Amino acid sequence: MDGLTNFLPIIIMFAIFYFLLIRPQQKKAKQRNAMLAAIKKGDKIVTIGGMHGTIQELTDDSVTLRIAHNVNVTFDRGAINSVVSASSEPAAKSEPAKIEEAKEESK
Repeated sequence: MDGLTNFLPIIIMFAIFYFLLIRPQQKKAKQRNAMLAAIKKGDKIVTIGGMHGTIQELTDDSVTLRIAHNVNVTFDRGAINSVVSASSEPAAKSEPAKIEEAKEESK
């Protein structure tokens, strides 16, 4: 009985560390992996470095982003920080294409 009371504070400290640090970190890692698995072409994302872009191509380990008109950059899939907006269409029209459509419709 005396040995158990000596180790009780250590056991309690481990339980506190588990519920306050380890478990939330594992939950966050699961959410990140699910987000990386769910990305698709046309999604607007932000990289870890703060670069905003639209996904043009996907492979198992890399992503090609369009960051400006005719400017594509390739990143590792793990460099994606968050999805800003998920695309409902496979490839969304660019802003210049929308402007051209509006001009043609007004004629």
